Amino acid sequence: MEESEVSGGATFYDMVYEADRPELFFKAIAQRTSGHGQAVYIRKDSTWNVPEPELTLFMNRTGDIQGYTIGNDMSSRSIEGENPLYLPQAKVYEKSAAIGPCLLVPEAPLPATTSITMQILRDGEVRYDDAVPISQMKRGHEELAGYLFRECDFPQGCYLMTGTCLVPDSSFTLQENDVVEISIAPIGKLVNTIAIKK
Repeated sequence: MEESEVSGGATFYDMVYEADRPELFFKAIAQRTSGHGQAVYIRKDSTWNVPEPELTLFMNRTGDIQGYTIGNDMSSRSIEGENPLYLPQAKVYEKSAAIGPCLLVPEAPLPATTSITMQILRDGEVRYDDAVPISQMKRGHEELAGYLFRECDFPQGCYLMTGTCLVPDSSFTLQENDVVEISIAPIGKLVNTIAIKK
């Protein structure tokens, strides 16, 4: 809401949060996705760039949740703030997502007390450090999966990032060579370095 206030689009996010239908959007094909230890990009035409740490669901072709991993949903907030219709440009670009470090396939769903932790390091110093339990998410995992599979087929299954409650405030923007570390026990830690597409 803060990033869209100037454009008059702030109320759109409030309406989405309270709506019956969740906000779902396509993020990245495989070639635009990085793995653990690889670089993720910030856009050169954006002045406010942040990582978004997210518990990520893996679902099979019928939409059943089979496992979990960690996602980094990179976001160009200055672009999204200009106009909510610019969301695809703010979210979908080269190396705009990271997934890893593994796929956890547990016998039971992760408990609501499971915590997502994110640290951002710059020149070896921690510039951001916060954590939140997944119970803070507005939408349940089965609800999100159900909406995604209503009108879409995924013959090989798919990954769904579930959203975030951890975002640095407006005074912080990522810089080249920053390191983003996202941890979710018992999955592990996803580590990515920030780069700019050459």
